[in-house]
Amino acid sequence: MNEGAKGALGQVVRVLQGREAGQYMIVIELVDDRYVLLADGEKRKTNRPKKKNLHHIEMTDYVSPEVQNSLLETGRVTNGKLRFAISKFINEIVTELEKGDLHDGER
Repeated sequence: MNEGAKGALGQVVRVLQGREAGQYMIVIELVDDRYVLLADGEKRKTNRPKKKNLHHIEMTDYVSPEVQNSLLETGRVTNGKLRFAISKFINEIVTELEKGDLHDGER
């Protein structure tokens, strides 16, 4: 993570530490320069977001336009929209990354 990186609303992040390590979540609020509130719409709903230290998450380059617009326009986002954005991210971005990592199946 680059120094001074700050999450953006609607940005997909990967949790590095804690119970949710390895899971993807979305920034739904910037608390201050050290913390963000994360939710995934499934285990972590928007009414009980997880407060995470920026050092404990890995930023991705992906920001969900649907989630970002909803947060900027209404100040909130639905759990369904979060689930949709994460599944879209995983289907498009993560699948592409894995294709690049896959070999011809031989060990």
